[in-house]
Amino acid sequence: MQHIDRIASTLEKLVHIPSPSGYTDQAIAFCKDFADSLRLTSRVTNKGSLLITVPGTDELQHRLLTAHVDTLGAMVKEINADGTLSLAMIGGFRWNSVEGEYCTIHSKNKTYSGTILMHQTSVHVYRDAGEAERDENNMEVRIDEQTDTGEETEALGIRVGDFVSFDPRFKRTSAGFIKSRHLDDKASVAILLELLRELKETETQLPYTTHILISNNEEIGYGGNSSIPAEVAEYLAVDMGAIGDGQATTEYDVSICVKDSSGPYHFALREKLAELAETNSLSYKLDIYPYYGSDASAAIRAGYDIRHGLVGPGIAASHAYERTHEQALTATYKLLNAYLKSSM
Repeated sequence: MQHIDRIASTLEKLVHIPSPSGYTDQAIAFCKDFADSLRLTSRVTNKGSLLITVPGTDELQHRLLTAHVDTLGAMVKEINADGTLSLAMIGGFRWNSVEGEYCTIHSKNKTYSGTILMHQTSVHVYRDAGEAERDENNMEVRIDEQTDTGEETEALGIRVGDFVSFDPRFKRTSAGFIKSRHLDDKASVAILLELLRELKETETQLPYTTHILISNNEEIGYGGNSSIPAEVAEYLAVDMGAIGDGQATTEYDVSICVKDSSGPYHFALREKLAELAETNSLSYKLDIYPYYGSDASAAIRAGYDIRHGLVGPGIAASHAYERTHEQALTATYKLLNAYLKSSM
């Protein structure tokens, strides 16, 4: 059980590091410090992602695994006359999924706490409090400062363009559930980091030189589509398995995606992943994600000649207050461990 405790511990640290797309330097620094502690070669790319390299026996064909550390979030769009803030979305979520959530405004020199609320929240004042549209026109941030005018808010140093992050509310239960915002995709990042730790501690020699790309722009569509070494033949995105009506994946499985909005994933690679799951008696599901795109599909669109795949732990309530189970994290961890040691 040591690996799941390590994954959960690393995951808890990660989700508490604010990193909406465009504001990921601190999360990338955490991952680089982790790699440095293992004495692994890594570099931060111009775009701000992190590329970690583990030498393997075969240096002619490489593998690349990626997970993204960027999350959903928002940006200050307007400072309102009453001192509250209007927001612009970062990433694809629905406003109702963050209504009532605590948040942090990241100004130039200081952070401020706040709450995301409907303007028409009070049922004692607004007759349409329940029916009003949850959209950018009605949602606002109530700042935890004595500010009642736009000028007073500006005097705090808050500006249009300041990033706003959502509190994660991380909780690990005695029944093995982990619920938190930003499990997409920090659960996968934690798994990859802990896999690197195990490889180092066991002095495992991988059959192929392998790169771990911690991407930082996946939520806005162009995360892992660059800085891919020319030798990479197989590219595996590690991202959440979406759960809902019509889906096979559950919170207890590693999900193997066969198709998403970008089209089918590489057939031979997906079959190999399923075979590895069966050989190792792992709970897995093949699934189609109808409204989904990954860093692997972004790399294909960018023109890379690679075999691409997508796996990840099943996560409920994606892009809202998410939840998964230790069994899904463990199954994903073991599948990736087996994959890294397998032949192409």
